[in-house]
Amino acid sequence: MFSLKVSVVLSLAASASVLAAVPLYGQCGGSNWSGETSCVSGASCVSQNEWYSQCLPGSGGGATSSTRVSTTAPATTQPPTTVQPPSGITTTLPASAGYTALPTARVIPSSFDGGMVRFDRAGSSGECQGQDETGEEDAVFILESGASISNVIIGKDQAEGIHCRGPCTITNVWWEDVCEDAATIKQTGANDVTTINGGGAFHASDKIFQHNGAGTVKINNFFASDFGKLYRGCGNCATSHERHVEVNNVCFKDGKEGVGINANWGDTAILSNVKTNNKPSAKNACCAYKGVSKGSEPSKIGCGDSQAACQFSESAVGTC
Repeated sequence: MFSLKVSVVLSLAASASVLAAVPLYGQCGGSNWSGETSCVSGASCVSQNEWYSQCLPGSGGGATSSTRVSTTAPATTQPPTTVQPPSGITTTLPASAGYTALPTARVIPSSFDGGMVRFDRAGSSGECQGQDETGEEDAVFILESGASISNVIIGKDQAEGIHCRGPCTITNVWWEDVCEDAATIKQTGANDVTTINGGGAFHASDKIFQHNGAGTVKINNFFASDFGKLYRGCGNCATSHERHVEVNNVCFKDGKEGVGINANWGDTAILSNVKTNNKPSAKNACCAYKGVSKGSEPSKIGCGDSQAACQFSESAVGTC
């Protein structure tokens, strides 16, 4: 009887161990990490840097490799974790499930689900520097081409929130207090698409989303409060691109402009189901600018549905 009980206990323990194994592309280690460190069969725990390790395909489940991913390494796309996208707008900052101050930018090669933990760069060179020009190294997260991030709160002690090196997916991410930019999109392909679904941003004295590259940015089910612009297609970057933005089911509150695009470069903005508290006004939900070469400042052409590049109807703008 005793041996039978021992056998049952060991069997249950083994089953629990299997169930607790970290799934493919999940976090399995790093500085102050207190969670499971063993990966599912066929994966290895690979160190990305001193504070983040991830289960990646490879032999020897549970082993920790010394391999590191350089912040300048070529983009590597892995299958993303499936995240159920939000279907509506939330107007309040969610409660955080914990807090982590990152000493350097965390590179996401494939996918990352933050579990609604709040991250920022407090105590590091990446703390907020107002509207001073900062760069990728000052970000909280860097997403490789094709990567995704979800369920994260980005705190106020950061200079740059997210940098996407290529097309990326940002789902249910919140910015407590935007410093320079919440996210910078650097995709270069004309057919590249970045999707921002759900979440919100507060206190952006200038831009929330900065589109420096090419292609399209889609913003859905988003809440923007106390901001300069929700989206700006760069009007004086070193390389000019044709850029497109699609905004659907977004609430503007206490902002100056919705989106800013460069009409002379072929940019377009499609706005649908947009709502505002009249800040910005319906007319200022979309504004056209004249893009210029680096070193100059773009001039405003005009705002509203009279601008051909702004594809929306002022009369259809609702209230939130």
